[in-house]
Amino acid sequence: MPTTREQDLQFEINVTPFLDVLLVLIIVFLASMSARKAMDAVLPQPCTGACAGHDASIVLEVLHDGSYLINRAPVAPGMLDATLRGILAPRPDKVIQVAGHRDVRYQDVLSAMDVARDAGARVISIPPSESYSSP
Repeated sequence: MPTTREQDLQFEINVTPFLDVLLVLIIVFLASMSARKAMDAVLPQPCTGACAGHDASIVLEVLHDGSYLINRAPVAPGMLDATLRGILAPRPDKVIQVAGHRDVRYQDVLSAMDVARDAGARVISIPPSESYSSP
């Protein structure tokens, strides 16, 4: 027979710590989903056969000293927007490839992409490292 002391004991599950943990997890997941940003990028397909000699693409190279090359021709940083507008204006496809030098800052490459987008480029792609090497 149980004693009076054992009869007074009640067993309840304390859910407060469990709810606290769930609330923190929900906040972390919501914060991580809202902080997630995406940038559209188009990676070119490898060229084989007849397209190997075709040089219709525009390649903008961002060098580590802040200068630019468009299809291996030097461009002054102040003239990048005007030069890209002149090159992209007659083209129907408005596709440009942006290649960054190995030592260039990521922000400099993104700034060059912004200038290309402002100049009228509709698609900005990144060439594979083996297809176009910086000097």
